Amino acid sequence: MAITAVRIDGRLLHGQVANMWTNVVGATRIMVIDDEVASSDVAKAGIKLAKPTGVNLSILSEQKAVNNINEGRYDSQKVFILVRHPRVLVNMIQKGVPITTVNVGNMSQTDETKAITNSINVVQADVDAFNELHKLGVSVTAQMVPSDPVLNFIDLLKKF
Repeated sequence: MAITAVRIDGRLLHGQVANMWTNVVGATRIMVIDDEVASSDVAKAGIKLAKPTGVNLSILSEQKAVNNINEGRYDSQKVFILVRHPRVLVNMIQKGVPITTVNVGNMSQTDETKAITNSINVVQADVDAFNELHKLGVSVTAQMVPSDPVLNFIDLLKKF
């Protein structure tokens, strides 16, 4: 399987990802990995509305995604993985999923978060997970849209 891109985006699949990122990364399948969304018919229906024409979509729990990837179910496809939180990716890598590069997009602001950029807000658990990704050898970048410059997210995180 070719994992063509991995993105952390609190909104998961939305217009920007569907219309810009999917084309730029050449994905034939978008894989939304989120336990909460995977267990909600309403949330899944909303995600399905954003799916671009001609691209397959999987909305899976973390464990189901790991199993499917490790079993080779998407070996002939170019998969674009979307998650909300970096911890999901740490868990997946620890279970054998080959992730080498992660793009951080939007992580929404809440009362508990601190801003890294205008569109990326984190809590300490996120910081810890990003640091783990870095220790695992994953390249972590920040880029909201494809036309933005690619920033080294770990450098941004050091300012946190």
